Amino acid sequence: MSEPYATAEELDAEDELAPYRKNFVLDETVYLDGNSLGALPRAVPARLADVVEREWGRMRIRSWSESGWWDAPERIGDRIAPLVGAAEGQIVVGDSTSVNIFKAVVAAVRIAQEESAGRPVRSEILVDAATFPTDGYIAESAARMTGATVRAVPAAGMADAAGPATAVALVNHVDYRTGELHDLAAATAAVHRAGGRIVWDVCHSAGALPVELDASGADFAVGCTYKYLNGGPGSPAFLYVRRELQSRFDSPLPGWNSHTDPFAMSPGYVPAEGASRARVGTPDVLSMLALEEALKVWDGVDIAAVRVKSLALTDFFLGRVRAYVPGGRLTSLTPEAHERRGSQVSLLCGGGDGGDGGNDGNGGNDGDGASAPDAESVMAALHARGVVGDFRRPGVLRFGFTPLYTSFADAERAASALGEAVRAG
Repeated sequence: MSEPYATAEELDAEDELAPYRKNFVLDETVYLDGNSLGALPRAVPARLADVVEREWGRMRIRSWSESGWWDAPERIGDRIAPLVGAAEGQIVVGDSTSVNIFKAVVAAVRIAQEESAGRPVRSEILVDAATFPTDGYIAESAARMTGATVRAVPAAGMADAAGPATAVALVNHVDYRTGELHDLAAATAAVHRAGGRIVWDVCHSAGALPVELDASGADFAVGCTYKYLNGGPGSPAFLYVRRELQSRFDSPLPGWNSHTDPFAMSPGYVPAEGASRARVGTPDVLSMLALEEALKVWDGVDIAAVRVKSLALTDFFLGRVRAYVPGGRLTSLTPEAHERRGSQVSLLCGGGDGGDGGNDGNGGNDGDGASAPDAESVMAALHARGVVGDFRRPGVLRFGFTPLYTSFADAERAASALGEAVRAG
């Protein structure tokens, strides 16, 4: 990382990823909400227009074969694969994050229970206690379907919690609220030692930092594509099925697209080989092909360089927040340690306990005795100043840093505007 006293201009001048910024549709707004919806890649509108006007409008049904619509889920999955540390043939794109988590968790429980035949049945699903709510809802539904029970434990304690009853652990790689990064390899190894399987939610890490699914031995992983992968609102999610498990992947949603011979229209279901058995119904072609074009912005990008810039950006932003925001008004929930930080900064309005981040977020100034600011009001004030982030109740301001298009000048301006908003009450 550059020295703390380096200016935004100096850091931007040294940034090897700066040329990629021109590939996105941006304006004078400082956009720090890529952890919710990524910016629009410039090439997408023309590609989508071609899909609509030529492939759908003129070629019509022929495009399923001649334009590659049918194979898009696997083809685009192979484009995503290097961004999450996976070899080809293990990722299929389609459906929503929620649907894919359901498929993965149920299939993982079935595999674990099959492996425990003749011994006490593995009947427990461990869930990250701070998980995004949908993951918890899906886990409860999967438990009802498989006769399992759900136990919520802190992600950091997942390794210790896994035991003889554990069928599967469902863990968020990066905490959506605090931006804390969890150790994918260590947790995976611990769950495997206990005899269970693991499903990773990588929605807040895919495209923001190295994920290394293959190297870690992850069983399943699910990620959305509209955040750091910039696929557009509601773009289809992806599901990673480790190669060794593909022949045993028993989907709870066996659709015709995952049949070994879909157009035979057979009344009996025979699953396809490979990751394709994770498909369900007809692909959502328009959003899927928009995603395919969006992913081209990653051509030539080294994900390790993305991580270096992400950490430099968040370090710089936290430093500028300390300089601009009155002491005692905001507390960082995001860990100071690089190995525990994703690509966002979450600030709690008021002193609080700051979680275990070890960073007070504003150590450069003395408090002025004013009451804690309200997160929703502060974010509204930031929007009025041309800075876009978001908030989560109660009291958390979130700022997502997308290294391909976020500059250090953006971080400087955002911190300055934040200081103004907080001082203005």
